[in-house]
Amino acid sequence: MHTDTERCLRAVRSKDARFDGWFFTAVLTTGIYCRPSCPVVPPKAENMVFHPSAAACQQAGFRACKRCRPDTSPGSPEWNARADSVARAMRLIQDGIVDREGVTGLAGRLGYSERQIERQLLAELGAGPLALARAQRAQTARLLIETTALPMAQVAFAAGFSSIRTFNDTVREVFALSPTGLRTRGARRSDTAPEAGTPGVISLRLPFRTPLNPDNLFGHLAATAVPGVEEWRDGAYRRTLCLPYGHGIVALTPRPDHIRCRLALTDPRDLTVAISRCRRMLDLDADPVAVDEQLRTDPLLAPLVDKAPGRRVPGTVDAAEFAVRAVLGQQVSTAAARTHAARLVNAHGTPVDDPEGGLTHLFPTPGELAELDPEALALPRSRRTTLMTLVEALADGTLPLGADSDRDEARARLHALPGFGPWTVEAIAMRALGDPDAFLPTDLGMRRAARALGLPSTPAALTARAAAWRPWRAYAVQYLWATEDHAINVLPA
Repeated sequence: MHTDTERCLRAVRSKDARFDGWFFTAVLTTGIYCRPSCPVVPPKAENMVFHPSAAACQQAGFRACKRCRPDTSPGSPEWNARADSVARAMRLIQDGIVDREGVTGLAGRLGYSERQIERQLLAELGAGPLALARAQRAQTARLLIETTALPMAQVAFAAGFSSIRTFNDTVREVFALSPTGLRTRGARRSDTAPEAGTPGVISLRLPFRTPLNPDNLFGHLAATAVPGVEEWRDGAYRRTLCLPYGHGIVALTPRPDHIRCRLALTDPRDLTVAISRCRRMLDLDADPVAVDEQLRTDPLLAPLVDKAPGRRVPGTVDAAEFAVRAVLGQQVSTAAARTHAARLVNAHGTPVDDPEGGLTHLFPTPGELAELDPEALALPRSRRTTLMTLVEALADGTLPLGADSDRDEARARLHALPGFGPWTVEAIAMRALGDPDAFLPTDLGMRRAARALGLPSTPAALTARAAAWRPWRAYAVQYLWATEDHAINVLPA
């Protein structure tokens, strides 16, 4: 979008927050870059240039605006919606792969050479993988500086910097303040200051594009919560997180203009990954205006959209975990699926300490589940075979599921496993792989809702009608499910 100068100018002049994250405005006279909705008076058109990413602005020598804090804007919705190599690369960079495995690791996961990945990212984003990872490290550093009392040396290495000097130079270059100055400024902000009485807890705001309807989003997560791993407590969805360097506990509370996020991590190096996974789980980088405009073109869907716009697709923090839970949920009630999952957690999950609530375990990894005795599972024999085949494929790497997954290839590999029909495959594609066009025409709830609205209710006819909803069919599923009286559609009290 950044190449469409007239459209960008209109967005900046109207301070349209819907375009935050789509592009960034760099001001030639001040050397500052902003989000489109920056509250300051827009400069003259000839003094503005537009970039596709914060990293491109920083690479061009611009520093972040202190008013609108553009590094904290929602991510571009393209990276979750698209399935090409650039989108997969961006999802991996957001997940911290470059910091952990370098550009070589990024390229290897995507099946390209380092030079090819560099060229593709430069062409679309104006910055290569190292610059994009550096911009992300700067954002993580700012969060740790402003929201914790960690010594600066610990902040530097937790954010992924290789040296204190690089950390200091980057913070000064990006934010025009020293790390100490940034902490002093943060202490004056009530939304970023460390919380009294909660040492080790990082509190921050997760931005999103409005509107956001929290009912089905948090209702679904709460209604399907696995005891010991997830819970709804004091108006917040809480769960344990298995992370690259350790584990964590997150509490997510919906607010009118942000999601309040409280993180307790055993290793602060996991901050960037934890935030990225929570954002994906809550679908916070979606563009609800674009989605709803498309779905409103169907006269039978339009009233549902107008009644409660901004529905999101509930995701997951761990694709492998959700795949296992999808199998456990085949042809059983929500309560039965939770019971089956809780048994696995209690028997095979790693115990954790939760001083604030009732979380007790991490969800077991595929490697841990691969060691279980199938005969101990209270499941039909065919379901045991399906589960164990899935777990073995996840554990040995023959079924890679994650931010870098090729969605079509993942679907094909899932279909090849015994016991995987269209419903299970599409449920995994929708919630674990984040495919915005995943569709479940065989789902009974979908078919009942379609029939009640006057839509075709047979899978083939419903699929044909849904062609007009593409590429947002997963969101149409949420609107149709919301017509039923079910706990997944209600924000818990």
